[in-house]
Amino acid sequence: MTAVTAVTDHTDHADQPGDDDAHKKNPGREIVRKKNPGKEIVRKEKEDSGRGRGRGRDQGHGHGSTEAGSAASSGAGGAGAGDSADSEDAVGGWDDGLIARRVSATAEGQTRPVQETVVDNRPPAVAPLAYDGPLRSRLDALRELVGLSRTRLDSRTLAEAGQVLDEAAARRRLSGQHTVVAIAGATGSGKSQLFNALAGVAISETGVRRPTTAAPIACSWSDGAAGLIDRLGIPGRLRRRPLQSAEAEAQLRGLVLVDLPDHDSAAVQHREHVDRILALVDAVIWVVDPEKYADAVLHERYLRPMAGHAEVTFVVLNQVDRLPGEAADQVLDDLRRLLDEDGIALGEYGEPGATVLALSALTGEGIGELREVLGHFVAERGAAARRISADVDAAAVRLWPVYANRRQAGLSEEARDEFADRLADAVGATAAGEAAERAWRRNANRACGTPWLRLWRWYQDRREPATGRLSVRVYDDEEVTARQRVEQAVRTVAERATDGLPAPWAQAVREAAVRGSQGLCEALDELAVRAGTPVGRPPRPGWWPAAVLAQAAMTVLQVVGGLWLLAQVIGFMSPNLGVPVLLMVIGIVGGPGVEWACRLAANGPARRYGAEAERRLREAASGCGRARVLDPVAAELLRYREVREQFLRVTGVGV
Repeated sequence: MTAVTAVTDHTDHADQPGDDDAHKKNPGREIVRKKNPGKEIVRKEKEDSGRGRGRGRDQGHGHGSTEAGSAASSGAGGAGAGDSADSEDAVGGWDDGLIARRVSATAEGQTRPVQETVVDNRPPAVAPLAYDGPLRSRLDALRELVGLSRTRLDSRTLAEAGQVLDEAAARRRLSGQHTVVAIAGATGSGKSQLFNALAGVAISETGVRRPTTAAPIACSWSDGAAGLIDRLGIPGRLRRRPLQSAEAEAQLRGLVLVDLPDHDSAAVQHREHVDRILALVDAVIWVVDPEKYADAVLHERYLRPMAGHAEVTFVVLNQVDRLPGEAADQVLDDLRRLLDEDGIALGEYGEPGATVLALSALTGEGIGELREVLGHFVAERGAAARRISADVDAAAVRLWPVYANRRQAGLSEEARDEFADRLADAVGATAAGEAAERAWRRNANRACGTPWLRLWRWYQDRREPATGRLSVRVYDDEEVTARQRVEQAVRTVAERATDGLPAPWAQAVREAAVRGSQGLCEALDELAVRAGTPVGRPPRPGWWPAAVLAQAAMTVLQVVGGLWLLAQVIGFMSPNLGVPVLLMVIGIVGGPGVEWACRLAANGPARRYGAEAERRLREAASGCGRARVLDPVAAELLRYREVREQFLRVTGVGV
């Protein structure tokens, strides 16, 4: 039986400076591989980084070890004269820092190194990932959403959205022709066996020791994936190539497979590797076994939170060879039931969702089906975009409580009018209007009253301040009451504005209202003095001169009648009581009659004058409240509407 030996190189071939120097010294050197249909391509993990030469260990069949250091060095020295025929069959060199040394097996079971030379290992130019229009629009909306929300939400709330944007930008700069798929699972589930089965060669170490896989290992089926593997933080010594097969390369071209440590490992560092890489890969193959497929850690920590990533999720039931009869189908049905309870959509009947398969990595049962499914999945070149889209969906779900409102938010006209009425009451607009109306009536009475009544009022005015103008006197208790009314009005309008808003934005609206209310009472007091007190005496209507003239005529009649009677009494004139008495009666009765008629005529103008004074003060108070409270509140509501529109774009829902 032909012995198969794995040989590894102890240098990292991913953009190493030493390689560049070698290329400069000999730019014409190429990697040459001798054609040999019976040769085997094998690898070996580095056992001691301090040794100059690695020891080979048979990974496939347990055969003895072979020294490979000298073989590698002799192969790197260039093609000799006897191997000139081999150089004619030169092939492209490995890149991406993948450890790969090709050896051929002799009939005696020993290995003979095939001549090879170094080529330029610079990574080939690959087309970057391109997102479609809807996904670009959602990412732009998420970026705008984060920018508008930074001053309103704490950094922890926006951390996940920011991370999604960073990862989307980083993934977009890398290859769009490759799909990174991670194999994850619990201890003993057979991840490494499945990894080796897909690669066609023993790459990842398997065994009964737990945990077996201590660090992630990457295997690429084509060139150009160096940036993607670097992004995962996998060093060059842990990068591999699969078994070289034209069929396998054609079927899985573009696949980058990553074997992860156990997600339930006792080593904390292993779990950290798993969590970090799962957030970066394009798709995940979850490997479960018949014993722990219902493990709560798997479902609660990973599957349930990533239910939205169903389209880039594979769930593989391994070790079905251990299940007798129809037990495999029963376990598979129960696994589907658990996934459905986790909220993971299953890709059945042509619908998008997770792929669920049953296989045995040990016997090879179902491996072909998984290869075929993976081949179609990778060939679509859409896994990376679907992963980013699912990440955006997950971020939107977590941001839903801080952006989604229960009902239409905003200030209605009714709420605005009520706020203006409360401020008008606080500033005393109604009382100011009534006072202005009384002042107008008082001024009319002075102008149209009888001289004797005006003389009496003049005497009262000498004892008290003039009442022709409004006197606004604010007492301590009235000032306290007015301040309380203003505060109550601000609280009421803030509650109306925040009704239905998410908590962070409701708090921002309240804070804007409180900031605006500072100094509002003092500003209203100034308005009451400036706008509530009429300047000068109230205006007089056009009929006032006629009323004054009529009142003067009545007074003249009284004086004439009185003097006439006096002249008759002292004998200056002949006695005739009828005419002077009639004149005096007309004057005495006509004066109050003219005054009463003037009062009736003054009702309309007085009410209009008072209403105008009240309106003026109401508008002044409303304008002050609008500038200080309503406008800042409206600005916060407008900002919320903007971010809500962006949030709806992020979720993919039309505004």
